[in-house]
Amino acid sequence: MFSIKNASFTFAAEDHQNHVLSDISFTIKQRSSCAVIGPSGCGKTTLLYLLAGLRQPNTGSVEIQGNPTVGTILQNYGLFPWKSVNQNIGLGLELQRKPAGLRKKITAELLKEMGLDGFGDHYPGQLSGGMQQRVAFARALAINPDILLMDEPLSSLDALTRERLQNLILSFRIIKGITLFLVTHSIEEAVFLGSQIIVLGEKPGRIKHVLQNPDCGDTAFRKSDSYFSQCRTLRNMLEESVNGTET
Repeated sequence: MFSIKNASFTFAAEDHQNHVLSDISFTIKQRSSCAVIGPSGCGKTTLLYLLAGLRQPNTGSVEIQGNPTVGTILQNYGLFPWKSVNQNIGLGLELQRKPAGLRKKITAELLKEMGLDGFGDHYPGQLSGGMQQRVAFARALAINPDILLMDEPLSSLDALTRERLQNLILSFRIIKGITLFLVTHSIEEAVFLGSQIIVLGEKPGRIKHVLQNPDCGDTAFRKSDSYFSQCRTLRNMLEESVNGTET
């Protein structure tokens, strides 16, 4: 689904060049999932922007197979403050020119799924950060995407809500065949959701490790010995990347 070859990203900052990503290459197969993790400031969000087409690499290439529908969840949620929750969730459907009745039906289902019943007429400024995050999540799912790009999509949620929505992401990926790309700071989340986990080193971000995680894809995985083993392995990889050593 994705192919990234020797991609680097640099931008001018006052009197110097800011090197964010360097020589990034990897592929993501259709209907698979990829999690990216690494220290703060290593270029994880920029990498997601490259996949989303919001930025272009200075060198190298980013290719996406076919003409898929892409849902994106950004760190700042990207909600329109002058639109209600219902209007924000249904925005993609409106742009797709879906009938009003269908938009209303899908929006109502997602409000219930996200625990936001009764808040459809509220505005983002009237919601907590966690609730705004769930609205952004619902808006991305409403368009029934082929690809879901997520930048720390669950960071503002309490632990139990976060686990429930992780399970929901997993079910959408399996049932609807979504290709998933996730930026996260959470080792546990990366291992639970990513069938491939990319570890970036400190800025400029380079790929230090790629951990294959074939056992993910089942809610029972979270309580398995394999899950805890992979979490330990990933933690070691992160520590090595930050300390500047490699295995």
